[in-house]
Amino acid sequence: MGRYVIRRLLQMIPVFLGTMFLIFLMVYALGDPVAALFGDKAPDPATAARIRAELYLDQPLWRQYLHYMEQIFRGDFGTAFNGQKVTELMATAFPVTLRLTLVAVAIEVAVGVALGVVSGLRRGRSLDTGLLLLTLVVVSVPTFVTGYLLQFLLGVRWGLVRPSVSPSAGLGELLLPGTVLALVSLAYVTRLTRTSIAENVRGDYVRTAVAKGLPRRRVITRHLLRNSLIPVVTFIGTDIGTLMGGAIVTERIFNIHGVGFQLYQGVLRNNAPTVVGFVTALVIVFLLASLLVDLVYAVLDPRIRYA
Repeated sequence: MGRYVIRRLLQMIPVFLGTMFLIFLMVYALGDPVAALFGDKAPDPATAARIRAELYLDQPLWRQYLHYMEQIFRGDFGTAFNGQKVTELMATAFPVTLRLTLVAVAIEVAVGVALGVVSGLRRGRSLDTGLLLLTLVVVSVPTFVTGYLLQFLLGVRWGLVRPSVSPSAGLGELLLPGTVLALVSLAYVTRLTRTSIAENVRGDYVRTAVAKGLPRRRVITRHLLRNSLIPVVTFIGTDIGTLMGGAIVTERIFNIHGVGFQLYQGVLRNNAPTVVGFVTALVIVFLLASLLVDLVYAVLDPRIRYA
């Protein structure tokens, strides 16, 4: 297992470097960050040249990339155009987005897997049909519609929760936005679990466990569910990074100044260092989540062994 982890970590290095080169190319080569600083006004040539030199933009693109990657490995993600360090923005944005993501993942795992098991065990019945229709509706409705609707009903009209979230929000305060963020993923987890359960329930190992007289709950939890969760774990692992980077709509609705909010502001203001810095951090999250998923496979299925 240890050698496998080391090998995977080494494999991540070229993936990380290649991904970062593409991101750097799209942000810096396909736009002019200096011109974006001045908006519709044409910058003074001398001022523009000075800013380019300060931001290392007067060098060839490959040198800019090497310079940026050198900064990354030193823990320096650059400086935003307002003079603030990108790491300072990350220090305020990532903790709240991480808590929001944890709430969302917990909701989609607990509720989605439970509904998927119930639906898969009752395949073809009215409950199964109802859950499939419900998940189809959840997937079809845009997040901003669901978010504003739940915010109005639960936060404004009924006063059950706060309609907005404070910067130092705890897990309890993030329950509503976490639910909004998790709804679409929850529907997919329900459908994946339902399909996997329905396929594996007819497996020989399940019939053998039942023939041995094992309790139904043990058959479901120790045998059926454990083998059925592998595709679900794959989806959830990749979904962690997606939730962190794709929470722009949810964070805007509930006034959360997290990763999605900072990315939105960076794109809106053409703030290239902010965009590249936050995307770099999200790439690292994706790679680590992928490694974690592979390790969880061995826990769920003892037949999987890593050398």
